[in-house]
Amino acid sequence: MTEHPLLEVKGLKVYYRTPIGTVKAVDDVEFTVKRNEIFGIAGESGCGKSTLATALLRLNKPPCYIVSGKILFDGVNLLDLDEEELRRVRWKDLSIIPQASMNALNPCMRIGDQIIDAITAHENTTKEEAKERVRDLLRSVGLSEDVARMYPHELSGGMKQRAIIAMSIALKPKLLIADEPTTALDVNVQRVVLQTLVDVKQMMGASLMIITHNMAVLAEVVDRLAIMYAGKIVEIGDVYDLFKDPLHPYSKGLISALPSIEKKKRIRGIPGYPPNLLDPPTGCRFYPRCPLRKKLKKSDKDKCKLEEPTLREVEPGRLVACHFAHAGA
Repeated sequence: MTEHPLLEVKGLKVYYRTPIGTVKAVDDVEFTVKRNEIFGIAGESGCGKSTLATALLRLNKPPCYIVSGKILFDGVNLLDLDEEELRRVRWKDLSIIPQASMNALNPCMRIGDQIIDAITAHENTTKEEAKERVRDLLRSVGLSEDVARMYPHELSGGMKQRAIIAMSIALKPKLLIADEPTTALDVNVQRVVLQTLVDVKQMMGASLMIITHNMAVLAEVVDRLAIMYAGKIVEIGDVYDLFKDPLHPYSKGLISALPSIEKKKRIRGIPGYPPNLLDPPTGCRFYPRCPLRKKLKKSDKDKCKLEEPTLREVEPGRLVACHFAHAGA
């Protein structure tokens, strides 16, 4: 029998209640994360990536709420667990490096004490044993043991990020979710942080999910990539195949916007902005910005405007939500 995925998300809907209506931030999302793989999710800001990340661990707070769907982690639906059962899963089996994690550290506590708290909250261990593990964890992410005695304000941005990584892997989770792990870091520190994530993933034999708007970051490290737009997954595929031959017009636009130091090319970008998810367009949500519009006949345009495309497999391992994915853009 084929081994089931480590994480399987089915029909997940996560909305926000507001005084003027409901924001459909994550709307019927489906994907899987295999065991021992690096999976990426990319898309513009405002497309629902961070909402998705927090929902996977049920960390979303009102006015955000999960409407429906399944989050199957190692065969168990996390939406069926009570708070105590869920607490035993978080950090130990499923861990997250949150967006803006450099500001997630408690400014009044030393780094070592914060990591010890995470360990002793889930395991019956002595403080001395926990201290020794802290030293090992800091070394594993390229930090000196001295960092354990320091406060967050004494660390650089890259050091804070690696301290958060050390905390997130303290209990050797099966899946580590990194939400925008390189935001606000310069390119040299970005490379160090990415390499640290890959190294600890290999050390633990775990799976890693990286969520970011930076396509260049994902091109370097992930095995498979999902493209998210306006609350929906529009394409999934092997990272090499997706960058070489993107099928969805939105994926093509994201890749065209990447600069290249190897050859001169025109950076085209994507005109316009993602839609307001209080009132998303009918049919394909990317249609108002889609470059294919000018090439389609009227009946095909009407189909795009009125009929929502489903995420379907068009090639082995390649899924795309576009009525005319092979029409060319």
